[in-house]
Amino acid sequence: MTADPAVPAGPLTGPATPGESPETMRTRVAALLGRSRDRSTALTALDDGELAAQHSPLMSPLVWDLAHIGSMEELWLVRDVGGREPLRPEIDGLYDAFQHSRSSRVELPLLTPAEARGYVAEVRDKALDALHRSPLRGRRLEAEGFAFGMIVQHEQQHDETMLATHQLRSGGPVLDAAPPPRPAGAVDPAAEVLVPAGPFEMGTSAEPWALDNERPAHVVDLPAFRIDVHPVTNGAFAAFVDAGGYDDPRLWTDAGWAHRTEEGLVAPRFWSRDSDGTWWRRRFGVVERVPDDEPVVHVSFHEAQAYARWVGKRLPTEAEWEKAARHDPATGRSRRFPWGDDEPRAEHANLGQRHLQPAPVGSYPAGASALGVQQMVGDVWEWCDSGWHPYPGFSVFPYPEYSEVFFGGDYAVLRGGSFGTDPAAIRATFRNWDHPIRRQIFAGFRLVRDAGV
Repeated sequence: MTADPAVPAGPLTGPATPGESPETMRTRVAALLGRSRDRSTALTALDDGELAAQHSPLMSPLVWDLAHIGSMEELWLVRDVGGREPLRPEIDGLYDAFQHSRSSRVELPLLTPAEARGYVAEVRDKALDALHRSPLRGRRLEAEGFAFGMIVQHEQQHDETMLATHQLRSGGPVLDAAPPPRPAGAVDPAAEVLVPAGPFEMGTSAEPWALDNERPAHVVDLPAFRIDVHPVTNGAFAAFVDAGGYDDPRLWTDAGWAHRTEEGLVAPRFWSRDSDGTWWRRRFGVVERVPDDEPVVHVSFHEAQAYARWVGKRLPTEAEWEKAARHDPATGRSRRFPWGDDEPRAEHANLGQRHLQPAPVGSYPAGASALGVQQMVGDVWEWCDSGWHPYPGFSVFPYPEYSEVFFGGDYAVLRGGSFGTDPAAIRATFRNWDHPIRRQIFAGFRLVRDAGV
């Protein structure tokens, strides 16, 4: 059985743009809700046993994710925006992510796959009715379609989580997608560019569907630095492994070395080496040689930091990453996306699960930032050397459990999205975060150095 949840070729529909009319917004939202559900359906096109199983203690059963998607949609679009009575109030607690850890959800009396599919379909019918009736103006939750955009992003975020669950499951492949494009000419994976000193506008106060942790826009002044044009590749990271990088505690922080030792880490997750020294990886049920020219993926913050020390560089701060991605020195303004303000298209970035792997570095020159940095959106989430904190002037909206309750933990920031991130759920201001030990996520990194070094 093969499922292909890839986004159709051609222009990709992204998040709402500032100033859209309610009519245009309504059309956009309906299309995005449909695309999100098509992807959720494809990712859950498995037999009931596979859907109800827990493929890793790090992840929920896929059937929990599916019903949780419906539960959030019912809460915000059916009950709140639509003003309807609850459909299944007795299951609210089962699908509250804060009441049950991922590892414990398999023990809950969850909806069966058939029940979950029926539930999300019923919710969707009523959510579309709410979309038809909402003025998409007025109160903040409905203005510019925010609640609908929030739910589109929520479903797509869980789709990416379910994609990570597919990577963790054992057995043969059940997903399929075309291979990514290759660069047209020669690429220098060691290329870097200078980001000039000075202020830039970080975050946003104008993006209609920006989430609370992206707000408000504020000025940050940074010294000059140099950033790699491309993310670190598999080939470069394999050289670190082969040089004994995992065996040298001088390259690791105390926390990183303790984790590396406790878990016995020797290479990126899903890599293995045969007797002649060739590196192989398991990718969605397929075992294949590790391609040297793709961005490395499935590495933790600790591994990224150790590699950076090995080459004499460092991870970028979150502000450095965003300036390199958004700042246009010719105009002094910050762009919505690295390539400009236009929503993502296929030539800009590897997004939307069109491909089931990162593309080789240099594959998306049309997606370069004003400063010439490539592949900052899509391919792999990029670890930043910044903790998870609110911006100055942060305020909760519409609920604290999305961002606020996580501030100040041991989390590290990730930016840019991955090949599994949908265009509607990413922009150059989007902020992600996770524990620095996490490796199941589609995370890689790029490096910076001070301008005078």
